[in-house]
Amino acid sequence: MTSNSAQSLEQDQTFMSLALALAEQAALAGEVPVGAIIVKDGEIIGRGSNAPISSHDPSAHAEIQAMRDAAKHLGNYRLVDCTLYVTLEPCAMCTGAIQHARIARLVYGANDQKTGACGSVVNLMAEQKLNHHTQVASGILANECGAVLSHFFSERRKQAKLQRQ
Repeated sequence: MTSNSAQSLEQDQTFMSLALALAEQAALAGEVPVGAIIVKDGEIIGRGSNAPISSHDPSAHAEIQAMRDAAKHLGNYRLVDCTLYVTLEPCAMCTGAIQHARIARLVYGANDQKTGACGSVVNLMAEQKLNHHTQVASGILANECGAVLSHFFSERRKQAKLQRQ
């Protein structure tokens, strides 16, 4: 590993840690714990966490929230030369929005074996017929990202079991 790639990995881990903090905030709000950060030129320009339950909005995924925030910051719906960090592999809806926004790079933590659209279920990012291709890096702080989700759903199952008793 070159020092440049080591520096890049360190930067990816730093930004993913910030996305993890947003995921934990979402969990405290009763939302599925997913957090997202958008970075341009080393500066955070967008933040988001899952909010579909509280906002009554099925599109209020962390990635969408972060893209909305970043677009307002830039004054442009195109997020060219930006990197999106998200704790969970994006779904098809979010993957489509990432491509439409022209995000240059996607970095995600945990794979999503149920709805992941970057390789786990389908790989929309690799579809050659599409006109924009986002560079994808996966597995950054994957264990930590997965643990937040596992803990959240474990607690939900415990609560559901107690309610049935």
